[in-house]
Amino acid sequence: MNPFVANLLLSLVWLVVTGTFSLGNLVFGFFLGAGSLFLIREQIGAVSYFRRGRKIVSLVLFLIYDLAISAWRVARTVLSPRLDVRPGVFLYRHRVSSEFEIALLSNLVGLTPGTLILDISDDERTLFVHALDCSDPNARRREIRDGFERRILELFA
Repeated sequence: MNPFVANLLLSLVWLVVTGTFSLGNLVFGFFLGAGSLFLIREQIGAVSYFRRGRKIVSLVLFLIYDLAISAWRVARTVLSPRLDVRPGVFLYRHRVSSEFEIALLSNLVGLTPGTLILDISDDERTLFVHALDCSDPNARRREIRDGFERRILELFA
């Protein structure tokens, strides 16, 4: 059985056993079920389930961190007395392969303040990215490659 499905079933069993049908209790049951499955992960073959969960948490935490840093940069730029920005468009050749990974990368990059995905090339290998400050496009490419793209590749490897 898929470990995620088993975890959901354990959380539903928790709801029935406690008799309290609320979202908070469901979430608590989910974490309780995850803890139970973690104890027997090697016997049921769920090691990759927890490894992937850790990588999802890493991606979400990095998104929150990147949102905060990008919002700070944009706020500092907008509130400075002298508007010293060099907006521009740069191309980013990504290494992700599936359509879901491309969409996820595009959305995560586009969510961060100061960047916008304008288009994806016809061969789906290049993103056209507009940046509020494009004074160093290579640094922006490295930020995407070492940030979101690396974590997406690790998650779906």
